[in-house]
Amino acid sequence: MKNLIIVESPAKAKTISNFLSRNYKVVATKGHIRDLPDKRFGLVVEDDSITPQYAISRENQKKLKDIKEYAKKAENIYLATDEDREGEAIGFHTAVALKQNPEEIPRIVFHEITKTAILNALKNPRKLDLNLVNAQQTRRVLDRMVGYKLSPLLSSKIQRGLSAGRVQSSSLKIIVDREREIKEFKPEEYWRIPTIFKDNLEASLIEFADEKLDKLSIKNEGEAKKIYDSILNEKFSIEAIETKDREVAPPPPFMTSTLQQSASNKLGFSPKKTMMLAQKLYEGVELPDGKKSGLITYMRTDSLNLSAEATSNALEKIEATFGKEYISKGVRKYSSKSKGAQEAHEAIRPTLIDLTPEDAEKFLEPDLFKIYRLIYNRFFASQTSNAKFSNTTVIIKGDKSRFKISGRTLLFKGFYIFADLDSEDRILPPLKVGDEMALQNLQMEQKFTEPPKRYSEAGLVKKLESLGIGRPSTYAPTISTLQARGYVEVQKKQISPTEIAFTVIEMLEKHFPEIVDEKFTANMEEKLDLIAESGDDWQSVLREFYFPFIEKVTKGKDSIESLKKIEYVGRQCPECESELIKRKGRFGEFIGCSGFPKCNYMESADGVPIKKKEVKLSDEKCLMCGKPLAIKEGKNGEFLACTGFPKCRYTKPKNPDYLENISCPDCGKRVIEFSHTKSNYYRCEDYPKCKFSSKVKPSKDGKCSKCGYRTGEREYRGKHVVECLKCKHREEIES
Repeated sequence: MKNLIIVESPAKAKTISNFLSRNYKVVATKGHIRDLPDKRFGLVVEDDSITPQYAISRENQKKLKDIKEYAKKAENIYLATDEDREGEAIGFHTAVALKQNPEEIPRIVFHEITKTAILNALKNPRKLDLNLVNAQQTRRVLDRMVGYKLSPLLSSKIQRGLSAGRVQSSSLKIIVDREREIKEFKPEEYWRIPTIFKDNLEASLIEFADEKLDKLSIKNEGEAKKIYDSILNEKFSIEAIETKDREVAPPPPFMTSTLQQSASNKLGFSPKKTMMLAQKLYEGVELPDGKKSGLITYMRTDSLNLSAEATSNALEKIEATFGKEYISKGVRKYSSKSKGAQEAHEAIRPTLIDLTPEDAEKFLEPDLFKIYRLIYNRFFASQTSNAKFSNTTVIIKGDKSRFKISGRTLLFKGFYIFADLDSEDRILPPLKVGDEMALQNLQMEQKFTEPPKRYSEAGLVKKLESLGIGRPSTYAPTISTLQARGYVEVQKKQISPTEIAFTVIEMLEKHFPEIVDEKFTANMEEKLDLIAESGDDWQSVLREFYFPFIEKVTKGKDSIESLKKIEYVGRQCPECESELIKRKGRFGEFIGCSGFPKCNYMESADGVPIKKKEVKLSDEKCLMCGKPLAIKEGKNGEFLACTGFPKCRYTKPKNPDYLENISCPDCGKRVIEFSHTKSNYYRCEDYPKCKFSSKVKPSKDGKCSKCGYRTGEREYRGKHVVECLKCKHREEIES
């Protein structure tokens, strides 16, 4: 091993290792090695500077120790963390932790994890971009300031466990404002007169008595009846027919926000799930030939650029498959409308042009396949020729009224060979000016205007992007954080704020308006972009924000009225006889004991006792930490779990199922089948003293042909295989 390559993800490390010789060792940091401390502010504030005090957490110490051992043996060290601000900062802090000069250590970048991309990157290393590092530091420090100083204030004035965030709080205000609009909305009455002429031709009323009409023009039943009676007695003929050919250009390839929106609308995936699946496709999956490769380019991007090689290959494939008429005239180039878009990056596209969705479906998991197909089709559509339509408008004239009929015919499919048509064609029968048109059906319908809809996850991402709030890497985590904090609920794809969200936003609007001001938040993003692109002074950005902000926090501790007023309900707790009081939780008001936490008796807001789950203790102790084991009820019956949860997650079956005639391959004792979890697994009865644990059922005496360890049989990608329980070597069993 002469060369050490440091990446972020173990999956990424494994894929890259497949492309390189034994002269290379690829290791993963698994995120940040060095970061702001978890349990203290971690910033030294002086008049002319604000200095972050980075630390290496206890769980990262061992990780760093291993990387240091590899670094000592290596002649060359390469940083290959993700190519964005966060990745640049991870690379920088890793270099510092390894006592390497961050300004000298080679940095390699690539948009896709393929052999060609990795080898090209190794031939063309660059240096760490300290402007990107400083932009990330600024964002991280700003978020620490808001989180550590404002969150405790909210907790002290409203209720425990609340939090605020620079992007989080402005996003929450957008959701709360929409809910306010819905609550304040007053529906307006209007009437429609659906009209069908002969041959089932649906028409829209556009004019009556020389007055043009729109959707809301007919206000009441009286007006509607007057028009209805008139139309019944009129004679109609075609006044004009206009036909226009129209071309529709394809959509651009995906960037992060549009991928999240499309996956939500078409597949029903949350932004968090979409990014998790895209990450797997980027970091690499095993191909049918046994090799690993990344299937898409980097998935956190706001760029619409595409490499010349990728577009050239796509055009060749489109022409070879569908014909020359389906390729666009020249390479299509797209540019992002997002402020501060990283145009040096690429849009999200497939890396293996010849890997069609039909081929990928044979070996990809269903959800991975759906995301891959979405990305593949969108990329190829972006390089395909325009679709062509013939649009026809027919105007029908009566004595007092005019109607419009619209039709559309697809002349040339173009990019729709890779995309679904928005709507079916509406082909009109042969018509000519002067033809009489008989009424087939006429109705009157009362309608009411509807309030604005709540944001879907896709809709919120689109809104945040349009306002310049956050960046591609923050959309999904922001929505997840709002859910985790109990500020919003997502039901039937709609985001609705909880009661506590209104209380928090009202307090922030009154005392910290800049934190929830979308323009302020977007302007801060622009400042971060300037630091990244032009090297603007990041310390001045921190000082300009911190000192006025901390002054407001300090004043707020005294001036902001506490909402934690004790409201007694006039009854005693039936369990400890303390006074019962009204409390506020994440999901509204409830009644609780004033003796909490010693007594945790609770009632709903209307006084109905909330039953507590009784903890049944077994006679056994946890083998991991020594605490008592509780008897729990799962989908598959009762099991034992440590009462130290969540710190200790030890579980075991209540009545163990021992495998017959199968011994532990490490110590020879009995093996227990664990069936109370989502999927069965097998573990030595002496665990954790004996570490044997496997998701594959061990065979009685099968041995691996490579390492000699015990094997087991299982289904793998539609095939029945024998798999080694240690080295994972697989051999297909012939049927």
